[in-house]
Amino acid sequence: MHSSGKAYITRSAVFLPNAPVENDKIENVLGMIAGKPSRARRIVLRNNGIRQRYYAIDPNTGKNTHTNAQLTAEAVRGLNLAGDIDCLVTGTTMPDQLMPNHGVMVHGELGIPACEVVSTAGVCVAGITALKYAYLAVLSGQAKNAVATGSEQASAVLHARNFEAESEHRISELENNPEIAFEKDFLRWMLSDGAGAFLVQAQPATKGLSLRIDWIEILSQAHHMEVCMYAGGEKQDDGSLKGWKDFPANEWAKRSIFAVKQDVRLLNESVVYQTIGKPLEKVMLTRGLTPADVDWFLPHMSSEYFRMPIANCMAGVGFPVPQEKWFTNLHTKGNTGSAAIYIMLDELYKSSKLKAGERLLCFIPESGRFTGSLMYLTVVDHAGK
Repeated sequence: MHSSGKAYITRSAVFLPNAPVENDKIENVLGMIAGKPSRARRIVLRNNGIRQRYYAIDPNTGKNTHTNAQLTAEAVRGLNLAGDIDCLVTGTTMPDQLMPNHGVMVHGELGIPACEVVSTAGVCVAGITALKYAYLAVLSGQAKNAVATGSEQASAVLHARNFEAESEHRISELENNPEIAFEKDFLRWMLSDGAGAFLVQAQPATKGLSLRIDWIEILSQAHHMEVCMYAGGEKQDDGSLKGWKDFPANEWAKRSIFAVKQDVRLLNESVVYQTIGKPLEKVMLTRGLTPADVDWFLPHMSSEYFRMPIANCMAGVGFPVPQEKWFTNLHTKGNTGSAAIYIMLDELYKSSKLKAGERLLCFIPESGRFTGSLMYLTVVDHAGK
């Protein structure tokens, strides 16, 4: 295999499980903690702007309809690949198990011939690190056909049944304070399920438009920022994280150790500048990127609450992009974590809004320990123009 020096997204597919769930139906699907409606729900939904989302849960039985690996495999099947793939790279926040890795479980679901399989870990950035591996594999000539995925099955950990042990354990506190700690309840109205897949190849597709990947920048701020979003541990008073292996097994349920938690104060004060301000400052300097070089801006926002802070931060570092160039489907597809950039790009790519020569800047942040990622794409026609 030889290096072509270029890599293109030539196909995309998305899988969203079951029927869309409207705001007033969420608790019918996820259940009520301790039998009481959430007090946080209305406030959180008013701020986040999400109107519909998808859950891999049967609303009648409360049982999961798909594993994370099955959601991912459905998205890959949606690519309708004719030939073999050389490389399958999967990114997700919470796989179905601690081991083996998510990618080999997806490979098993697909039943496709032997290939290189890689999984990337992380929170929302796991989807873009997977895509970067696929991009580099094609760029270096190591793979002709690489498939990258982002997927989430957040509902499995957001269901009310996961909080019952903790609510029993804290019943006395709950009488004075009826909701489970806000940092856990808050996320139950923010996250949802879905998967996306891209085919990455060294040449554009023979018909229609392809997206040339010009570069992907990923920048962690963990050298000076403490943990903000986490699962499988508990944040200590000194800001350190105590992992699940340091707790006795009988504490795991009582303390909801495996629930997804977020330090909301730290998030609000730091996430925007750390995840978009700093990466933008870097690419303006190292790549000479200017706002004039952007026709479409695709931000992965967890919430509409962050739209103006992101816009203000971008303007503040000298990179204003007017709102009419922004594209997001947060309102109708929800916040699907590492899958969100796939689900957003897929919709725009298939919308017939794109024209050859246009340039897309994608922004993917995560508050795990504050990583920001920027991806720059150019729309090309089949002649590679």
